[in-house]
Amino acid sequence: MEQEIEKKKRDKSEDEKWVHDASVDYKNRVPLRSSTGAWKAALFVLIIEFSERMCYFGISNNLIMYLTQVMHEDLKTATKNVNYWLGATTLMPLIGGFVSDAYTGRFHMIIFSSLVYLKGISLLTMSQLIPSLKPCNNEICDRTRKVHEVVFFLALYCIALATGGFRPSLQSFGADQFDDDHLEERKKKMSFFNWWSFTLCSGMVFGVTMVAYVQDFVSWGVAFLILTICMALTIIVFYMGTPFYRYRRTEGNPLMQILQVLTAAIRKRNLICPLNPALLHEIPKSENSQLKIQRRKRIHGD
Repeated sequence: MEQEIEKKKRDKSEDEKWVHDASVDYKNRVPLRSSTGAWKAALFVLIIEFSERMCYFGISNNLIMYLTQVMHEDLKTATKNVNYWLGATTLMPLIGGFVSDAYTGRFHMIIFSSLVYLKGISLLTMSQLIPSLKPCNNEICDRTRKVHEVVFFLALYCIALATGGFRPSLQSFGADQFDDDHLEERKKKMSFFNWWSFTLCSGMVFGVTMVAYVQDFVSWGVAFLILTICMALTIIVFYMGTPFYRYRRTEGNPLMQILQVLTAAIRKRNLICPLNPALLHEIPKSENSQLKIQRRKRIHGD
């Protein structure tokens, strides 16, 4: 008896070493709990979230000032362009989240979005530092160059596209690093969301204060260069965490499943609902078996 108890304890202890929440490691194996996930992986996610929020608010906070003072747009046109861009950054996560969950997976979507983000910020930096792409030929001008406008707005919408991949994927990917069925990791997951909010607000504060200060009192080119370097470094750091992450497999296009349900509902709309609940496929097998036993007892008068 004692041997059986000891064996069960050993089996339970061995089972605790592995994560059984349908996630896999970077080699597509069942993740080892001690070397993957939890805070050792979530810290990488928080770092890139800080960088992304600082870049986003560092650009959006002073954007209307850039359009009016540097590109010499009137206030109405500048406001319209800012609203278009903000609308794009708001709508793109709907597409990014769908593609991430159905096809690419969250990790690959984050990597793709971070590279597009880096491309956008790099273009902003180049538009200020490369002479042929600068807004004007000299310090004083009434109208910006056409090539600068093209590069500038291309950079902005690259950032909008990248934001569509970041917002729905990054926080979910961070939450994937914690096993809900494990008591200690479930507690750490609650703490992760608190730190997530702190990191998001910290990045926003740095973006609207320090970055904005450099834009106003140093130069736009230096501010964009700082954001570019920061984003490049955090992308490298995030990729270094690849062996520590837990990954969730994609489940395919959910719209197809919805369409199949709607098609089946339309085709079977005239069928009569059976009086016997045991004939309904929605009932679990265990409950279905119990209903059959109860029915048999009623028939035989037991």
